[in-house]
Amino acid sequence: MELPSAALNEKYEATFRTGRAMPTFSQPAGRGAEMSKRTVIIAGATGLVGRELLSGLLADPSVEHVHAVGRRAPAVVSPKLTAHAVDFAALPALPAADELYLALGTTIKVAGSQAAFRAVDHDANLAVAKAALASGAKRVGLVSAMGADAKSRVFYSRVKGELEQDLAALPFAGLVIARPSLLVGARAELGQPDRPGEEWGNRLNKLIGFLIPANYKPIMAADVAHALLETVPSVDGVRVLLSGAMRR
Repeated sequence: MELPSAALNEKYEATFRTGRAMPTFSQPAGRGAEMSKRTVIIAGATGLVGRELLSGLLADPSVEHVHAVGRRAPAVVSPKLTAHAVDFAALPALPAADELYLALGTTIKVAGSQAAFRAVDHDANLAVAKAALASGAKRVGLVSAMGADAKSRVFYSRVKGELEQDLAALPFAGLVIARPSLLVGARAELGQPDRPGEEWGNRLNKLIGFLIPANYKPIMAADVAHALLETVPSVDGVRVLLSGAMRR
């Protein structure tokens, strides 16, 4: 299944530009009693958006169990949470689950090379998706990036777009792709290096934010997580959430 980024942007930007209020978190839209007793897998729970996703999942009364897969365990302790230390290059079978959230990501600077970056942002995410699909997951939410395009000449954007395209080719019942702009959040608290682009983007937004289109303004990591948590449980087909639509 091919995922033409430009066409999807045009289709879904019109849908989400209306700025409709999201449904309340305690009652995800559209699934009623079917929402109870969900089991969820999350990859990247120790990252900026992943941490917010994990917090929301643990607070959701309709989520019975959360399996966090990663190289290290989250700092959170909860009776709902089971952490699985894994090697993404040799991923074991995953527990049975209803949904999957993919928030794995790095930078070329941190990874050390383009190949190492691709191994995380594309290969590891795709490996978890395939394993979750085999375990019974029906729906998946992905933290991608603004400008993701499998045909882009920019390596970063091309890798993000290729992952979107490869996920869309898998037989999930529903896929939500979040494409945030520059993220705002406390990376230092997670032991992550600050990203100058995000810092400058946030400063610029404070000065002349009224001139910046909504999809290009910096966005809180918590807003991205909230949008995915509200949309993934009831999605059918492929749905793209642009940055402006996710801002609260």
